[in-house]
Amino acid sequence: MPRTMDEREKLRKFRELDDAFAQALREMDGDSRSASNPSEEPAARADFEMRVQGLMDEYALSQTCVYKMLSTLLEHKKIL
Repeated sequence: MPRTMDEREKLRKFRELDDAFAQALREMDGDSRSASNPSEEPAARADFEMRVQGLMDEYALSQTCVYKMLSTLLEHKKIL
């Protein structure tokens, strides 16, 4: 039986996910700025997608949940 998380635990998990996601975005942005070869871009995208999928698996998040989170971050201009 899955453990029910209280609101504090949910908030803590969300903050961890947000921090990890922001770090992945910063690393991806740094990689894309330093990459002089455009053919490296698909590899960076694949790496980013693997990281996001790993976070989704770790925190048991659906694609819908992640989409809503990203949409909210974009809407509030927390990510570009």
